[in-house]
This record gives sequence, structure tokens and C-alpha cells, in this order.
Amino acid sequence: MAQEAGSPFSHPYWPRDLQLDGYRPNDRPMWMILAFLFSVSGVFLAGTWLLTGRASGMSTARRLVLCWFAVCGFIHLVIEGWFSLYYMDILKDQAFLSQLWKEYGKGDSRYIISDNFTVCMETITAWSWGPLSIWTVISFLQGKPYRFVLQLIVSLGQLYGDVLYFYTEYQDGFKHSEMWHPLYFWFYFVFMNALWIVIPSTLIADAWIQISQAQRSLDTTRIPNKSKRK
Repeated sequence: MAQEAGSPFSHPYWPRDLQLDGYRPNDRPMWMILAFLFSVSGVFLAGTWLLTGRASGMSTARRLVLCWFAVCGFIHLVIEGWFSLYYMDILKDQAFLSQLWKEYGKGDSRYIISDNFTVCMETITAWSWGPLSIWTVISFLQGKPYRFVLQLIVSLGQLYGDVLYFYTEYQDGFKHSEMWHPLYFWFYFVFMNALWIVIPSTLIADAWIQISQAQRSLDTTRIPNKSKRK
């Protein structure tokens, strides 16, 4: 939100009485920041879609899953990785990715005040789920036997972190955003983060089914072999 005329506060974040010494407002417009995020994500999505089209026997649904993990790799490693490294400087920094976080902070000011949980959660996400997301894509392209194990691990980690992300803010009374604001609350805070609950939950169920089927098949082949030895 833009600073209101006559407002005693020099920043657009909630709660409104936050003291943000050294804060520098963005000099890039919101549309430019969002265009960067979605255009680069679109490039990763399109590139992965074309790459997976060369893999034999890969279904449309599986290709979409790999597109998801490729975009996750970019977001976790680059965007969240930036936050984990420079969270102390974002408030006053004018680098493009710092401005991206200052824009997102209008939906959750915990990223502006270097909230301890947020810093720890984003650091784990960036340097664990980021590389593992890329490894998951590679493992499916190469048909590795552990590919669904990676899918399960990454998706479970994403889901767990996002549940804690929402729950800790709920415990704080949603005080770090302007409640019900259509862009900052509903789109930035709710929608963009809900993706990491809905999609990982679906992929956990998928990995569960795939791994269970593989184990069931292995158990079935072992039973006759034991009978023959007797």
C-alpha cells in the first residue's frame, strides 16, 4: 500500500507502529517486480516442459510435476537464498531481489523485521529444498529408482515449513499484514503460500502410492522365492 497522506509512519508495513530505522522505499514499481518473478518462473516452467517432452513414456501429469520442481528450485535457491544471505540488509538495500522482498513484505512484514522463525525457515528451505528440487527433476529425467523418495522428502519438507509459516502468523493474530487486503493479504500472503500446501500434499500422496506399489511388488516376488527354498 502507498503511504497515506498525513500518515505519521514512513513505511507501508504492518503493524503500523513498526520502527524501521534505515528503511528505504523501493524505486522500482510493483509491476516490474511481479513481472520479473512470474516471467522467470515461466521460463523455467516452459524450459522444463520442453526438456521433459524428450523423455520417453513420461505422462503429461508427470511433466507438470517436474515443471513444479524446477520452478521451486529457482524460487528456493535464488529468491529465498537471497533472503537467507541478506535479510539483515534488505530494509535499506536497493538491489532488485531486496526490493522484491520489500514488496512481498507488505503481505508479511516478518521478512522486513528479520523475524527469527522466518529467517530459519527460509534458510532451511533455500539450501535444503532448493538443491533437492533440482535433484528431483534430474532423477526423474534419468529414471533413478529413488526419484519418488526425493519427491516425498522435498514435498514433506515444503508442506511442514508452510504449515508452520501459516500457523505461527495465526498465533500472532495476523498482525504482520493488512487483513483482507486483496493484493497483500489474499494474494501475497494466502494464495502464493497456499500453493506450497496444496501441491506438496498432492505429491506426497502420489509418492506414497508409487512407493507402496513398488514395495508390494517386491513383497510379492519374495514370497514364492521363500517357498521354493523350503
